Amino acid sequence: MRSEFAGGGGRATRAMRYASDMSSRRLAAADGALIQIVDAALADAARRSGEWLVCRPGCTQCCVGVFAINQLDAVRLQQGLAELELTDAARAGRIRLRARDSIQRLSVEFPGNAKTGVLDEGPEAEERFAEFANDEVCPVLDPETGLCELYDARPMTCRTFGPPVRSEGGLGVCELCFHGATDEQIAACEMFVDSDDLEAKLLKKLEKTRGPCGQTIVAFCVK
Repeated sequence: MRSEFAGGGGRATRAMRYASDMSSRRLAAADGALIQIVDAALADAARRSGEWLVCRPGCTQCCVGVFAINQLDAVRLQQGLAELELTDAARAGRIRLRARDSIQRLSVEFPGNAKTGVLDEGPEAEERFAEFANDEVCPVLDPETGLCELYDARPMTCRTFGPPVRSEGGLGVCELCFHGATDEQIAACEMFVDSDDLEAKLLKKLEKTRGPCGQTIVAFCVK
């Protein structure tokens, strides 16, 4: 009886693992579709922006200062790092080391749970975060080349930075871009990001099936 029961438990475990694997594959496929949409929107905005958009490899201003990312970004970064470990373990190790060093520096004043990396919510927490670690370099940035080491897995914030993007505060652009352009010219180059709100739908599904929930920062995802 014990042997039969163990076999049944093994089948149940394999079934659960299979379901989890299926869910992960579906999420990866859906996230891939989201990335295609956003990258196409970026390419279109870049085409309309022309020389006003000065973003180039090695320009790292947007890589300095922590920023909030969601758990969909976190999963993508973790998968990207896992893939890098298979092809270049040394590079992946350097990323992890930089991330751990960053967390050690940031933990004391981290505006959230310094063990899980999940940020606190609410107006007061947002105010604290606005003043937090604005000089901290992203651990995924290669300090020698000035390039992102997980570029294909980068968060959505990184994929939309540069062109004009609308938020609650209005239409914002990178301060290095659009010098000399009028408000009308900037508006004509607006990047329309994820009009079907696919990211929010995927994030809702993700947070229902696995934890943690809430926003975090890059360092905690690649430590």
